[in-house]
Amino acid sequence: MKIWTNEHTFNHPWETIVQATWRKYPNPMNTAVKGIDVIDRKVENGILKSHRLISSQWGLPNWARSVVGSTNIFYASERSEVNPITRQMTLETTNLTYGHVIAVDERLCYQPHPEDNSKTLLKQEAVVTVRGIPLSSYVENMLTSKISHNAGKRRATILIA
Repeated sequence: MKIWTNEHTFNHPWETIVQATWRKYPNPMNTAVKGIDVIDRKVENGILKSHRLISSQWGLPNWARSVVGSTNIFYASERSEVNPITRQMTLETTNLTYGHVIAVDERLCYQPHPEDNSKTLLKQEAVVTVRGIPLSSYVENMLTSKISHNAGKRRATILIA
């Protein structure tokens, strides 16, 4: 298991970042995401709760296809909560495709920056677990490196959304 964490400060208020987060896909900076479908959305005790299915397309190298199988579309489940009273938005995403071999559980939390209310603090964590394949720690390191790279692209897409 490999854990990756990151913090980032946006120079925009929480409300702006939350609205942009909902509109971040599709976009030209991350063409892998092909679709987002809302499975469930409701308001409970003033908190907006959503469950979405994200479909993406990744070009796997041949060696990876031989290990986990060949598919072009990958699915992930995203559950989110937006609490306008505490001004916190959390997103928890887990992959569904090949989850029994490679599990990626990611959590993002957006909240006003504690020292400057005109800014937003993002805390990210991803837990990568690879089971039952050779060189599992190598694959975990490779995936966390990819997550780190994509986190920068994701932050940029929020600002152009």
